[in-house]
Amino acid sequence: MSPLTDKTIHGLAAFPAMASHGSSQGIHEEPSGNEAVSSSQNTADNDGVSLPASPWVPEQIGLRQSVSNYIRSLFPFLDWIKHYKSHWLAGDVIAGITVGAVVIPQGMAYASLAKLAPQFGLYSSFMGAALYWIFGTSKDISIGPVAVLSTVVGTVVEDVISRPETRHFPPHVIASALSIVAGCLVSTIGLLRCGWIVDLLSVTSLSAFMTGSAITIFASQLPSLLGLTGFSHRDAAYKVVMHTLQNLDDMSLDTAVGLTGLLLLYLIRRVLATAAARLPEHKQAVFLMSSMRTVFVISFYTVISFLVNRHRRQNPLFYVLGTVPSGFHSVAAPTLSAPLVSSLGPHLPATVVVMLAEHIAISKSFGLANNYAIKPSQEMVAIGTSNILGSLFGAYPSTGSFSRTAIQSKAGVRTPAASIITAVVVVLATIYLTDVFYYIPRATLAAVIIHAVGDLATPLDELYQLWLISPIEVLNFILGVVVSIVVGIEHGLYVTVAFSTVVALYRKSNARGRSLAQARDCRVVGDRVMDENGHRNYGHYGTFEEV
Repeated sequence: MSPLTDKTIHGLAAFPAMASHGSSQGIHEEPSGNEAVSSSQNTADNDGVSLPASPWVPEQIGLRQSVSNYIRSLFPFLDWIKHYKSHWLAGDVIAGITVGAVVIPQGMAYASLAKLAPQFGLYSSFMGAALYWIFGTSKDISIGPVAVLSTVVGTVVEDVISRPETRHFPPHVIASALSIVAGCLVSTIGLLRCGWIVDLLSVTSLSAFMTGSAITIFASQLPSLLGLTGFSHRDAAYKVVMHTLQNLDDMSLDTAVGLTGLLLLYLIRRVLATAAARLPEHKQAVFLMSSMRTVFVISFYTVISFLVNRHRRQNPLFYVLGTVPSGFHSVAAPTLSAPLVSSLGPHLPATVVVMLAEHIAISKSFGLANNYAIKPSQEMVAIGTSNILGSLFGAYPSTGSFSRTAIQSKAGVRTPAASIITAVVVVLATIYLTDVFYYIPRATLAAVIIHAVGDLATPLDELYQLWLISPIEVLNFILGVVVSIVVGIEHGLYVTVAFSTVVALYRKSNARGRSLAQARDCRVVGDRVMDENGHRNYGHYGTFEEV
């Protein structure tokens, strides 16, 4: 057999292994020019025949396969949709309808935190649900407006409006621009497969941020709960509380509506939690009933408001939500002028951190609880893409919601297709139920928000456990909460992250260690342990102390 034929057969035999290796290891690096030339010259010198470098063909096929796999990984629904079973549909439909009923009042309530009209909360609820199932890897998570991120958006809107060069932009335009810019950043991180970056955030920093946010949101909603006006609800938390106490003499019927609504929410949860403990066989049904308490309370007080105010729409007895436009009237390309984008820059770190940290933490925890693994990088792509495309429909930044994710999981969701059902429910409500939304009491919406953020605060027993582990972390926690309350939640996040970084660097540079023993090469000869040359006798095997 000629050398050329022998080399050809050898190359064909090696091809499958090399192609498989290229596919499993990802995209190959192209050989440098010198390496390629050298390989070609060596082949010609050896056989007298000019042949291309043998790894070139399998490397190119491996490259194409890797690119194909990467593109396919951006659309995870292609993997599960072809295996979809008909008996999964019932669970997805029930979960989708349940979450849809919950996200409608929550979306309108959270829009007020973002300084936006209620309909923009509906737009965000729809787009998050309509897009996530295409790109996401979690079957449980529910995407839409959340309290903390909405508060960050509200802070951004107020700051941008206060600037002379951007004060002419409407709030919803600012929010949509923030959605697309933050979405692009998050998508880029995900496309580069840098999901590990979320792990750099310490648990203490996130806990302090969430607790400070909960207190700030509670303070901002307290005047609405009591029906008090005449002062800013967006000042520092301690100032809002002080102004509220100074104006308690102005309480009205709104106070009764808000406080009774808040009491009813907690009462329903407590009663149904007791029922679930006593009736474990009906635990799931009781949980679903409890998850609908927001819908029940909103509906109950809306009916009361309608009966009381239907003949006095221009002068209601208590503050109501007012006119909510039906349909999607804000569908348009977002405005991205240079002054607007530059004014968003200082707020992007906090927006991206909140968007990512909350979503990844929720999706990971529910994936672990339900025995499947999510892909953090792909989740970033899902969140980023949802926010980018959502901005075209007037949506503002959204992310995963813990409360709605828990509801969706307990409702028996089987696949991300449940989000499609949720989107349909929100669309129907946006088109056909906006006249009903007119009579929703604002005090009741404030009660819903306060009830929702109550679970964000870190319990005292967890803080005590943290103290036992690392007192300095408790100091970091307290510092972050205080800064969030006094200055603002964004500054609280920056302070805790900086503090955690300094502590980590200090611990790294001052790490203490002790050498346990000096390693020596030795061997066993019979029952004796000798050095590697067989000269020094360390003792009988199993009796010596130092080796």
